[in-house]
Parts: sequence; structure tokens; C-alpha cells
Amino acid sequence: MNSRKSLLVGITGGIGAGKSTAAKIFHTLGIPMYSADDRAKWLMAHSKALVAQIKAQFGEASYLADGRLNREFLAGRVFSDPAQTKLINGLVHPAVKGDFEAWAAEQESPYVLKEAALLFETGSYRDLDQVINVFSPVDLRISRVLARDSHRSREQVEAIMERQMSDSQKNKLADFIISNKENQMLIPQVLEIHKALLKKL
Repeated sequence: MNSRKSLLVGITGGIGAGKSTAAKIFHTLGIPMYSADDRAKWLMAHSKALVAQIKAQFGEASYLADGRLNREFLAGRVFSDPAQTKLINGLVHPAVKGDFEAWAAEQESPYVLKEAALLFETGSYRDLDQVINVFSPVDLRISRVLARDSHRSREQVEAIMERQMSDSQKNKLADFIISNKENQMLIPQVLEIHKALLKKL
């Protein structure tokens, strides 16, 4: 337990598991929500320190003439190279950590929610008080992503999954688990966890 005003709670899950949907339910209960993935994109475009670091490591071509991140260039450099992925994560994740801590310190809620796809993979779950993992069967996750992201192929989705921890590994590390199968309701599970988190305070 930390000495901050709010309990820091992470919510994660593999691609297509439904973590964003579950996080939105918590948000409707009045819980402030921080999207690590969205903020990472924002920081990569607007944090002068982070922009300078990315340019130093990956070159001026990392950004377009108008200052926007050159996502196509970076994806080409990073996506298939584990060493390059580790390098950019080593720049982005500390920036997100600092940004989240500053944001959390301003919240008045009993607990706050940090939504992130790679909480366990990056080790950032250790900075949180509690972690929720949302999981679903692999075939269902793939079908959800293909229906949602028309630009992705099944092979691309499977490649992303291979770089993420398995659900069994995440479930062992998580404090709470949400099962997002077709025959299970999300809202009752979220409400149960919400009550449990309030009790911890």
C-alpha cells in the first residue's frame, strides 16, 4: 500500500480480451481512468524531452515535417526487431510512468485505474497496488480484433499475441481476474471488484 491519496489499480489483458470495455465500466462508476497507450502516443508527439530522445536514437526521420510522429517509419524499424522494441520501450515507458504518477496525484477518487496492454510484460505492474487481468479464449480474441481492425490480418494478430504473456501467466500475477467470455457478463464482475477495492481502503 502506498501513501498516495488514491489506490493505484492497473487493468490489463491481451489484445482483443476486452480490457478497454471493462475499464469503461469502471469509469461509469466514477473511477478516473488513465489510458497508458493513448498517453504514450500523446507524449511521443508532445513531450519535448521524449521527442528529443526518440530522434537521438532513431533519427530525424522518426518525425514528419509537421512535427507528427512518423509511425510508418518507426513501425518498420521497431516491429520486427526485439532489440529496437526494447530500446523504444525504454524511452516511452519511463515517460508514461512519470506522467501517470503526476496524474494520479491530482485525483480525489478512492482508487484510480491505469489501463495498459503490457503491464506485466514491462514490469510496470510493480508500481501499482492492485492489478486486474481481463482474459478471453484466444479464438474469440482473434475474431474480435479482426472485426474491429480491418487493417489487420490473422497472422498479424497472432504475431502480437506471441509477444504478449499468456493468460495463464497473467492470471497468476493478477490480484483480480475478469473472464470476458461470450456467456459471462462483465458488469457483475466489475461491480464485485469495485466493492472489493473499496473495502481494501
